[in-house]
Amino acid sequence: MAKLVNWAIFERRLKGKKLLIFTPLDVRRIFGVSKVAANFLLHRYTQRKLLIRLKRGLYTLYDVDIPDFYLANKLYEPSYISLEFALSYHQVIPETVYEITSVTTKSTRCFKTLGKIFSYHRIKKEAFTGYSINKQRGLTFIIAEPEKAFVDLTYLRILRNKKPISRFDKEKINLVRALRYAKLFNNNKLISIIKTTLR
Repeated sequence: MAKLVNWAIFERRLKGKKLLIFTPLDVRRIFGVSKVAANFLLHRYTQRKLLIRLKRGLYTLYDVDIPDFYLANKLYEPSYISLEFALSYHQVIPETVYEITSVTTKSTRCFKTLGKIFSYHRIKKEAFTGYSINKQRGLTFIIAEPEKAFVDLTYLRILRNKKPISRFDKEKINLVRALRYAKLFNNNKLISIIKTTLR
């Protein structure tokens, strides 16, 4: 069965489905092939450099340009962009951040793919909120609001015994909103630092 799905058909079907990123299960469903056949096709076309393996079980076509924000959300789910990358995006911090940082309710992980680093840092499920849906090149992605990115980063720095960031635009952070997000972590030290840092 796998031999019947040549590259021209494989590529045309995937592009027709508008699947920028796909899994072996997607291949099984689209082409009606077995698990073994799907894995064979993916392995063969990756070896021929027609596909890129983004991580185990996740692929893209070689000539597809995937926006970083969209890829960050899809690479490790559930997650949303936050921390330094979100703060730079919202122009809260002056630095350009090259590592695409996100938070997740799953284990902390880091992936290096397409020449970039995508890191994911674990936070409590109760605090997994405070993000908005945006668009990049017509594709939706979720990213933390400035206040939530600031609180997420401060919380993680506390856990790692690091000082809070000092260089940021205070005008872009709403204290009331930041405190509301800080309380979700149920951490008195975090609440105290947010109060003193933003006042």
